Amino acid sequence: EWESSIDNRTSGGRGCPYCAGNQVSITNSLAALYPELAAQWHPTKNVDPTPDQVVAVARGGAGVRLGEDALAAIDRARAVVEGLAAADTPAYGVSTGFGALATRHIPTEMRARLQRSLVRSHAAGSGPEVEREVVRALMLLRLSTLATGRTGVRRQTARLLADLLHHGITPVVREHGSLGCSGDLAPLSHCALALMGEGEVRDASGTLMPAGEALAAAGLAPVELAAKEGLALINGTDGMLGMLVLALHDLRVLLRTADIAAAMSVEGLLGTDRVFAPELQAIRPHPGQADSAANLVRLLADSGVVASHRTPDCTRVQDAYSLRCAPQVHGAARDTADHAARVASWELASAVDNPVVVEDRVESNGNFHGAPVAYVLDFLAIPVADVASMSERRTDRFLDKARNHGLPPFLADDPGVDSGLMIAQYTQAAVVSELKRLAVPASVDSIPSSAMQEDHVSMGWGAARKLRRAVDGLSRVVAIEVMTAARALDLRAAALGVSPSPATGAVVDLLRSSGVEGPGPDRHLSPEIETCVDLVRSGAVLAAATSVIGDLA
Repeated sequence: EWESSIDNRTSGGRGCPYCAGNQVSITNSLAALYPELAAQWHPTKNVDPTPDQVVAVARGGAGVRLGEDALAAIDRARAVVEGLAAADTPAYGVSTGFGALATRHIPTEMRARLQRSLVRSHAAGSGPEVEREVVRALMLLRLSTLATGRTGVRRQTARLLADLLHHGITPVVREHGSLGCSGDLAPLSHCALALMGEGEVRDASGTLMPAGEALAAAGLAPVELAAKEGLALINGTDGMLGMLVLALHDLRVLLRTADIAAAMSVEGLLGTDRVFAPELQAIRPHPGQADSAANLVRLLADSGVVASHRTPDCTRVQDAYSLRCAPQVHGAARDTADHAARVASWELASAVDNPVVVEDRVESNGNFHGAPVAYVLDFLAIPVADVASMSERRTDRFLDKARNHGLPPFLADDPGVDSGLMIAQYTQAAVVSELKRLAVPASVDSIPSSAMQEDHVSMGWGAARKLRRAVDGLSRVVAIEVMTAARALDLRAAALGVSPSPATGAVVDLLRSSGVEGPGPDRHLSPEIETCVDLVRSGAVLAAATSVIGDLA
C-alpha cells in the first residue's frame, strides 16, 4: 500500500478543482488496512490513496510524481525479478509464456520480444473510446500498484506512466475487451502500448495523434519493456476500480440531491413531514434511513406550504409510498454505497498483479480476479434504479389531476391547448426503464477464455460500464423531478399565497436564474431539462439548498 500527499508543484498549468492544480505525490510504504499493524512495519504514519485523490487526477487533471521510497521499493522488487530472470528455473511471467502458454520457457534473448508481443496482442479493444477520466483513473491506479514494489517493473517504466499523467497524455482505450479477469487486460494494454510509443493517444488538448509523436512533443522517450514488465502493466482491476470510485463520488452528490427533490415533491403535493420525525426512524435504526429522514426534516423546515395544511381539520391520513417512504429507499441506497466504498477502500490499499514479488521470490496468485469489485458495481446499479423509479413516481403524481391535490393537469398553463410537463415524465419513464435493465448483474455471467485456463471471469468491467450509464440516468430523472416540483411550488404560491421552505425556495430560485422558466404556455422543454441535469450533476442544486441550511447528511 502507499501514502499520498499534496506538494506545491503545479500540474502542467492545468487547474484542478480538487487540489488547486497541485500534484499528487505517491510514496510507497508498508501501511496495512489496520493501523496498529502498520506501525510494526514502518515507522512513519501511512495512508492509502484516497478516492478524492483519484478524482483529482482523473477529472481535475492533477499530475503525479513518485516519491523516493516508492522508487526504492520498485528497485528492490526489480532486483528480485532480474535474479529470477537469470536463473535456470522457469518463473511465470518472467521466463515463461502467459495464460494457457505458461508452460513454454522463453530464452533470454527473446524476453523483450515476449513483453512487446504481450502488450501488442492484448491491446485488442474495440468500440467507442472510453472517457478520458476513466483512462486517467486506471493509469493512476496501475501506478499505485507499481509503487508498492510488488510488481518488478523498472523505475523508468513507472516514471513514464507518471509522466503521461503529468503531461495529460491519455491513451485511446476502447469500450469492449475486458472480462475483468485477469483484471482489465485489454484496457491496460492500450495504456502500456503508449509507453512503448505505439498506438493512439490524445494530448492535453484532446487532439488524437500517434503515441510516439505525443511522447516526443512532451520530451519523453518510450521504454523497451524488460522481463515481466508487460505483465505488470496490464494485470489489474484498475479500470473497474476507477469507475467505482468515480461513481461513488457522483452518488454522494446525487443521493443528497434526491432528498432535495423528494422534499420539494412532499411540499408541492401537500404531503406531511411528520413521518420523517427522528423518533420514528429510531424504531428501525438503519443509518442511511436516519440520515435521509433528517435531511428531509431540515429541508422542509419553515415551509409555508407544509404549514398551510397542517390543521386539525385536515382529512388526509397518510401520503403515498413515494413520499412517505423516501428515507427508507434513499437511506438503503446510502447504506449500499457505504458498503461499496468499503470495498473500494480495500481495493485501493491492494497491490493487484500476477505474479507478485514477495520478499526474494515471485509467487503466482489470484488477486487479479475482479469479483469483489464487480459485485458492488452490480449492487449499486440496483438502488440507482430504485431511487430513480421512486423519483419518477413522485413526478407522475404532480401531473395527474386526480392525485395532485388541486394542481392543473400536467401542470399545464391551458390544459388541452398546452401539454405542460406531460412528455418530460415520458423521458423519465424511458430512462427508468433502461435503469431497470442496467440493474441486471453482469458478474453472474462468465465466459471461459484462454483455452479454459481462465475458466471463470468476473465481467467487472461490464458491470462498471453499465453503472456509469445508470448514474447518468439517475441524474436525469432527479433533474426532471426537481424541475417539475419547482413548477408546482410556483403554482402553489400563486394559488395559496404561501412560500416554500427557505432551502427548497433557494433551489427554485436557482432554476429560475439559470434559464429554467416557471409556469406558462408550452415552450421547447429539452434545453431546460438539460440545464436542470447540469445543475444536478454539478452539485449546484445541492449547493443552493445547503447554502441556506448547511451541509446535508
